[in-house]
Amino acid sequence: MSPEPESAISRDEVAHLARLSRLALTDAELDQYAGQLNSILTHVAQVAEVAADDVPPTAHPADLQNVLRPDVVVPSLTPEQALSGAPAVEQDRFAVPQILGEEQ
Repeated sequence: MSPEPESAISRDEVAHLARLSRLALTDAELDQYAGQLNSILTHVAQVAEVAADDVPPTAHPADLQNVLRPDVVVPSLTPEQALSGAPAVEQDRFAVPQILGEEQ
């Protein structure tokens, strides 16, 4: 059996972070989160080992640059057409009932 790897983060460190974050965690949660955070840190360390200096950091695996559609003006509805089916219109806008700040 291989020896147990040393934890990257201890239960006491998780408890300290929980206090700083004002989180009330049970003993079971402290153990659970310590294990989860240790697993995450272990995976990050494994990825860091693979990263090579000649490979630039990227935000996306494919080389995408300015993937945008052309900005072309196309015909659209006139205000009258857009408001033609509205139940109420006020100053070329949809009129809706006020729900906040109503005066009594």
